[in-house]
Amino acid sequence: MPKDNENIPFLGPVEPSEPLGFPAEQMIRCEECLRANPPTRVSCLYCVAPLPLTESAVRLRKPVLRQPEKHQLGYNNILMPSEREIATEIVDDAAALLKLSVENVRQLMSQSMPMPVARTSSREEAELVTLRLRELGLSCVTMSDEELGLSFSDNVLKRVRGMSFDGERVVIYQSGTEEASVSWSDVILILTGRLIETRLEIKERMTRKKENEILDTSEFFRDEMVIDFYTAKDSFTWRVSAVGFDFSCLGREKALVANENIGRLRQVIVARAVNAQFDDSYQRVRNLLELAWSTQPETQSSGWRRERPGKLSVGVATTKSNESQFTRYSRLRYHFAAGRAGASHPS
Repeated sequence: MPKDNENIPFLGPVEPSEPLGFPAEQMIRCEECLRANPPTRVSCLYCVAPLPLTESAVRLRKPVLRQPEKHQLGYNNILMPSEREIATEIVDDAAALLKLSVENVRQLMSQSMPMPVARTSSREEAELVTLRLRELGLSCVTMSDEELGLSFSDNVLKRVRGMSFDGERVVIYQSGTEEASVSWSDVILILTGRLIETRLEIKERMTRKKENEILDTSEFFRDEMVIDFYTAKDSFTWRVSAVGFDFSCLGREKALVANENIGRLRQVIVARAVNAQFDDSYQRVRNLLELAWSTQPETQSSGWRRERPGKLSVGVATTKSNESQFTRYSRLRYHFAAGRAGASHPS
């Protein structure tokens, strides 16, 4: 009896759909660790140092889109709005470059405002993304966190604890005795949003089993409205939060609920700052911001605790908040509202 595999026709060797590697002459040697890297990389595969740009690697380079660590400054690719309809093949190529879905890229391109499409840990990689998008006919700029005013050394966010209205000016009170006087006519941008924070706390007892014994769990949720506003004379952010603000400036209009009060305060600020642009777009584009500026959970341990001899417990808290995302978006909107983008980043 013939075997089953004797009836299978021989089709010959199967050619790979992609090359197995690059020839030695195309490889790029890292100047830091001296190791060879594929010509498609912008940074070293081993030590993450920027790779030298060779003539053969110019057209082969592809961005990895490695997100920066929490302690690192990032570089952001900002897609500028287009007045013309973008061809389908351009949307497809941009989606492949940015490692996003075609539908997400289409939504980003349909916005009438500058939108972040990528965030990387190196300027070289961010500039490569900008170059590739421009080759597709799209307008894109590269902006570092420092250019947005988000460097760790600068205190660009000033939290407002109270206000008093004096004719054409507003007196802003901060923590302690610090205060500032601002003319309503100098306010150029008012931006609103909601800060959402979830916190999960777990207390576990250490055991010899594969999984620890859970003693207690607690979950907290915070949702508050905030108002950011900017003036033409200062580059920092004034932020009013529903929590921790003295709403006495509302007088008879003051309500008992903080969220209702901040809504009324917003109306007062918008009515008096007649030269300001009012922007409430954050809630509408928040899901799209997650594509480049994702909100990452942070986990912290409260340490070990001895409950009784031989019994140890540990507490872990995981927090997820969109505050850093909203702050980054607020600074982006201010950058373009202040009219500095054209001078700083020509397209």
